[in-house]
Amino acid sequence: MNEELKNLKSKLLKIIKEKSYEKKNVILASGKKSDFYIDCRQTTLHPEGAYLVGKILYDMVKGLDSKVEAVGGPTMGADPVATAVSVVSQLEGNPLPAFIVRKEPKKHGLGQWIEGKKNIANGAKVAIVEDVVTTGGSSVQAVKRAEEEGLKVVAVFAVVDREEGGAEKIREAGYEFKAIFTKRDVVS
Repeated sequence: MNEELKNLKSKLLKIIKEKSYEKKNVILASGKKSDFYIDCRQTTLHPEGAYLVGKILYDMVKGLDSKVEAVGGPTMGADPVATAVSVVSQLEGNPLPAFIVRKEPKKHGLGQWIEGKKNIANGAKVAIVEDVVTTGGSSVQAVKRAEEEGLKVVAVFAVVDREEGGAEKIREAGYEFKAIFTKRDVVS
């Protein structure tokens, strides 16, 4: 890892530990009970946190063998993540549109599952991004929905992998998975 990336990751981890990590009993979106919570929205909605997430994930996306043409993920956690990556990509001269995968189709208008699709060619290679992956359920669901909508998912990325089986589930579904941090990085 180059020195610049190491420095960016160190700054981001500090923000996550300050803004997003809490030691308390919670029930996660997966239904699992946990004695800690990582609310990455507190980081991805922070100006420096958003930039760092966008920059690091953009560099990870650029490092793939396949050229990614857009980034998106399941609402709500992925919304600021995809937007941050998209903004950084524009600043770096390689614009990647962002998209949002809904939990259910819009009840009015066009009844869309994916917002931002007009910016993406049918059949485009895309990356799914997440804030936190626990069981991988929402990631796999977002992958399936994106593919049903004519996109080709090449990888899944997360800010934090809670190391509770999600990475394995995503890989078993046939997708490359990478996270900026794992539970061990944040909780240590």
